[in-house]
Amino acid sequence: MFLVSNLVLALARLISLLLEAYFWIIIARAVLSWVNPDPYNPIVRFLHRVTEPVLRPIRDRLPTVGMGLDLSPVVVLLALKVAEWVVVDNLRDLALSLR
Repeated sequence: MFLVSNLVLALARLISLLLEAYFWIIIARAVLSWVNPDPYNPIVRFLHRVTEPVLRPIRDRLPTVGMGLDLSPVVVLLALKVAEWVVVDNLRDLALSLR
């Protein structure tokens, strides 16, 4: 069971790392939306390509606030944190219970 416990713990750490990385990618995308970046910049294109499939459906469902304020990054950031709390913490608890 020790091996299974370590595998589950490694999976929890990997998921936590991926969620944290995507969290910061969303923040970078939100910060870039405040300025007028070069749309042909490879970093800007990467950020747009990676975040748009997640942000677009949420943006379509949310009403616009104020002067076209986009709240979809806030919703995604909250969802990422909730997913981290629920999934990663439960996987860690499972790994500890398997020991």
